[in-house]
Amino acid sequence: MKTIKGPAIFLAQFLDNVAPFNTLDSITSWVADLGYKGVQIPTWDARAIDLQLAAESKTYCDELKGKLADKGIQITELSTHLQGQLVAVNPAYDVMFDGFAPDSVKGNPKARTEWAVQQLKYAAKASQNLGLKAHATFSGALMWHTVYPWPQRPAGLVEQGFTELANRWLPILDAFEDSGVDLCYEIHPGEDLHDGVTFEMFLEKVGNHKRANLLYDPSHFVLQCLDYLQYIDFYHERIKMFHVKDAEFNPTGKQGVYGGYQSWVNRAGRFRSLGDGQVDFGSIFSKLTQYGYDGWAVLEWECAIKDPVQGATEGAPFIDSNIIQATSKVFDDFAGGGADIELNKKILGI
Repeated sequence: MKTIKGPAIFLAQFLDNVAPFNTLDSITSWVADLGYKGVQIPTWDARAIDLQLAAESKTYCDELKGKLADKGIQITELSTHLQGQLVAVNPAYDVMFDGFAPDSVKGNPKARTEWAVQQLKYAAKASQNLGLKAHATFSGALMWHTVYPWPQRPAGLVEQGFTELANRWLPILDAFEDSGVDLCYEIHPGEDLHDGVTFEMFLEKVGNHKRANLLYDPSHFVLQCLDYLQYIDFYHERIKMFHVKDAEFNPTGKQGVYGGYQSWVNRAGRFRSLGDGQVDFGSIFSKLTQYGYDGWAVLEWECAIKDPVQGATEGAPFIDSNIIQATSKVFDDFAGGGADIELNKKILGI
């Protein structure tokens, strides 16, 4: 067993246009003062990183790491959640997802996809230049509009959809293999990879690619009523990243999983700050430690009620208190003895 690293924090929800949240230098000083040891960096935000330059310049990456190291901060992973979403977009969502793309490719789905694929390839090389082992992304979605189908899905639609999704991701997965980095899909509603079954279907289509791995985030499973602890038993070999994010699901006679088009604060299922929701983090940290997960525990803050500064302030000690120092001893070693074949024979009656 190994000890999980942390606490760390995903910067995406905290970057802003006011100090100390408006530059990487100032926001990392802020999180270091809160007790965080690592940051996960959103690569779509130029205030945090120049992704193409990081892919092309080891010097830039070394300087970036050095500046953070002076504050006691490491880069845990890079994230391309928004770019990954654009690798596969059903036309029904073109208008909304164009907001994630640069002006040069808006209104041009083919160019937008090509841009997104190149962004992922930059991320593979940038991660290598930074000495990182894993990378976070979304799968995108071609079939999400059929998740609860009416009329029924035509025969072969899902098979064809996963074939196309795999064809788009295979060159990217190969780029991550060339860079020696695991590509970790955050399993998430709205994505074609939104639970264990859909991940398995995708995995089969990409030939069980060794770089197709998982970012584990229990909050999305609470909102789907999925057993997030057994999920670890099933997929621990593929779990290479961990978002520590809380949620709650409180269905009523009026509303359930789908939320009734309500705002987040009025939904039956909503994200909460750490400790305010229903996630059993003690069991999660135990299971991940049991299976030898040695990556980072990264706070992802999204809460419909609590202020983000308070959420971040409370998050570091919460994660730290849940990290288990993995034992190198067995508790009953004191009562044991060396192997004795003759003694064993007596005990067995042989």
